[in-house]
Formats: sequence, structure tokens, C-alpha cells
Amino acid sequence: MSKRDYYDVLGVSRDASDETIKKAFRKLAKELHPDRNSDNPKAAERFKEVNEAHEVLKDRKKRAAYDQFGHEAFSNGAPGAGAGGFRGARGGADIGSAFSDIFDDLFGDIVGGRRGGGRGSDLRYNLAIDLSDAFEGKQVTIKAPGAVSCEACGGAGGAGGAQPSQCPTCSGAGKVRAQQGFFTIERTCPTCAGRGSVIKDPCRACNGAGMVERERSLSVQIPKGVEDGQRIRLAGEGEPGMNGSPPGDLYIFISVKTHALFKRDGADLLCELTVPFVDAAMGGSVEVPSLDGGRTKVAIPAGTQPGKQLRLRGKGMPTLRSARVGDLYLEIQVETPINLSAKQKELLKSFAKESSPKQSPESAEFLKRAEGFWAKADN
Repeated sequence: MSKRDYYDVLGVSRDASDETIKKAFRKLAKELHPDRNSDNPKAAERFKEVNEAHEVLKDRKKRAAYDQFGHEAFSNGAPGAGAGGFRGARGGADIGSAFSDIFDDLFGDIVGGRRGGGRGSDLRYNLAIDLSDAFEGKQVTIKAPGAVSCEACGGAGGAGGAQPSQCPTCSGAGKVRAQQGFFTIERTCPTCAGRGSVIKDPCRACNGAGMVERERSLSVQIPKGVEDGQRIRLAGEGEPGMNGSPPGDLYIFISVKTHALFKRDGADLLCELTVPFVDAAMGGSVEVPSLDGGRTKVAIPAGTQPGKQLRLRGKGMPTLRSARVGDLYLEIQVETPINLSAKQKELLKSFAKESSPKQSPESAEFLKRAEGFWAKADN
């Protein structure tokens, strides 16, 4: 079942302000919280749906990506968007994280992100290539906007590379507990925003974030035989982790452009070859191109009919991580001549007089079936 529009889920317009989105989320979260709907099994699913929509629309980068690409912005992974041509490539919101988020939001203790000191986020980059690039393989350079580790502090966030110190509020746990009636609720620490550490003297270059925005040039090898929709993983080229923790990965998602002559079917290629009706009737030969830029002389058998396929072995696509090469199929289309001269018309009339039904068996068979149909209709 397709996902509902996130704005419809929260019941807000597409130009709704951040505050409007937050109010709509709080209202729905209170109404749908499973503790209040223990007799309604659909409440938990609806609650997750509301939380998922809020996770995207409350974040400016994620919301911008969603407005431009819709749910496709977060395909092959959960909501998460980077800068420029990047989108989050992994993760996911489950019911446990939904509970945690709603407690945080309702009791007003969110100060920053909850990523803490873990591994950095994965990034997604969409790369469009020509079919010839997929055939030959290619080295390309991409511009990768995004966060990189701050050189001034080495990613530590503290001035001069000083390491963060343990948070005095949560003693490094990243969470604090509060009593709410009969419940003991664990919330994100308001002092360290869940990181478990604080920076007393932040680095001026990155304001304590440990990361700065910078465009990078990355070299990507497009392998032979890569197909539309496949992805290439660049380990460690994703978003840096907080406080010097390991970076995520960069995933290059490949889309192969439509070719003017060839259509791809796995490792095979299909090319429509149009020949004059004289060559189709009497036979002939024609040069056809192959994707490697070469030429191959192909014989057209006499009596070739439209739709007939000729197979050229080994002229298709290479197969990824294999020595196998596909074939090239030529699908014949017979062209009927136009703008005939008077002499040509007379010659065709003479040809028709000399022709017999045996020379056009398919036409004769059709006429036979049509006569049978009319005979039944008359009765």
C-alpha cells in the first residue's frame, strides 16, 4: 500500500509553518498514544505514521527534500536528507523511537539531535550516466556538498582540539529520568542533547559541532555492466560522526539515460532496424552500429517480414562481475515507399498482376478467416 502524503497525515497545508506542524503533531500524538488506545489496535500504526511524518517535516533539509522528491527522497532507506544532491540512505523509525520522540516533545526537553556520539549518517547521491558509460565503464568526479570534520579542532568540537567533558547533568548517560505520576520517564538530557558530553570552550571554526560545510571532489569508478537502479558504496565518505566518531558511507545511485538507438534488457540490447521493402522481399545487406562504436554487416534474408529478429552474438552489454556478454537483437521494420512516380506505380501494378496468393500467405490467410466470419454473420 502506498504511503500517504506527510502533510495529509498531520492535517496541515504544504506551506504550514514549523509551529503549525509542531502543534498538529502534538495534538495527534496525544489522541493516538497507545496508552490511551489500548483497545484500538490501529492506534499504534497511526501513531507511527504521525511520528514518521513529523520526523521529516520538522527538519528543514528533510522537508525540502520531501517537497521536491516526495517519498522517493527517502527510498532505499528511512527519512534523512543531506545537503545538495544527497539524501539519507539508512535508518528507520520504529515504535520504540516513536515513544521516545513523543515523550521528548510533550515534555519539552528537546535541545538538539539524538544522534549522540555514534557513527555518522549515510548519504545518497543520484548519478545519471549514458548507456555507453555503463557499457565501457567510466571514472567520474562528483562534487559532494556536505559536512566534513573540522580541521581546526580535529572534529572534537573543543577549541584547540580539546575533548568534550562528561555532562554533569546525566553523568555521561545522555538521558535523564523524571517522575510523571505513576510513570518514570526517560528523556534526552537537556544539557548535552543526548551526547553524554559537553564542550566548555567550543571551537570557533565550527561552533563546537566538530563539522563544517565544505564541497568535496570524489572520484567514482563506474563498473562495466552496471544497471539502472544499482548503487555504488563509498565507505567512509558519508557524514562525519559527532566528536570524532566514524563517518557514514556514501551511496551512489545509478540511473542510465535512454539511448537513441538501443534499448537494454539485462545484458541484451535491442535495436529497431528499418529496411526498404525491396530489400525485405529480395534480400540484401546493411551495416548496423554496435554500442562499442563498431560496424557490422548484416544479411537481410529474402522474404523478411516485419518484426523478425536477427541475433548478433556477443554484441550486447557486459555483465557486472562476470565475463559473460549479452547479445544484440535487430528487430526488422519494413518501410513501405512513399511519393511514387508514375513509372514506379505502373511497375507495381505489373508486379501485382504477376503475383499469386502463395507469395503473400499471411494476407491470404487473413482473407480466408474474414470470409468465414462474414459467412457466419450472414446466417
